[in-house]
Amino acid sequence: MKAKDLTFIAMFAALMAIGANITSWAPFLVIGGVPITLQTFFCVLAGAILGAKRGAMAMTVYMLIGLFGAPVFARFNGGFSIVVAPTFGFILSFILAAYVTGLLVEKSANRSIARFITATIVGMIINYVVGTNWMYMAYKLWAEAPEGFSYTMAWSWMLVPLPKDIILSVVAGVIAPRIYKALNEHQTYNENVA
Repeated sequence: MKAKDLTFIAMFAALMAIGANITSWAPFLVIGGVPITLQTFFCVLAGAILGAKRGAMAMTVYMLIGLFGAPVFARFNGGFSIVVAPTFGFILSFILAAYVTGLLVEKSANRSIARFITATIVGMIINYVVGTNWMYMAYKLWAEAPEGFSYTMAWSWMLVPLPKDIILSVVAGVIAPRIYKALNEHQTYNENVA
């Protein structure tokens, strides 16, 4: 792995930490225990720009930094205890979402904006499915669930951030091709010069 790769992996891990803590400046962005963040945006953007492996590595680095105690998760949380939190499934899903987003871009011969948007939307869907199901399971098995909590209620909480995440996933799909192309052209140029 090159220094450039490590730099981008670290950069996206840092962007995830920033995106996670929007609610610290705007606490009203917490709905039903689910903080409204920019993490899904940075996650799918990492996959679209860095590719499957490096995008997933950036999300893994972000998760590990948080698990080892750095306050990089939503509301400046950190530490291993987050594993039992109802929202930990979203953190886990970032790895898979970035990987699949990157894989869909890499495996396509046609790297059009439509392809990038499709990849980022699929990544967002993975984030929602894994995260919401983990949250439901956590509330049912080990966390203290709100009164009347149901699977429908878990998904209804996700309706609040859904429009924002759809819009931001489309934005990620629109801006990613230009960055992806610039990075790859720069890499090809450097390889030809060397």
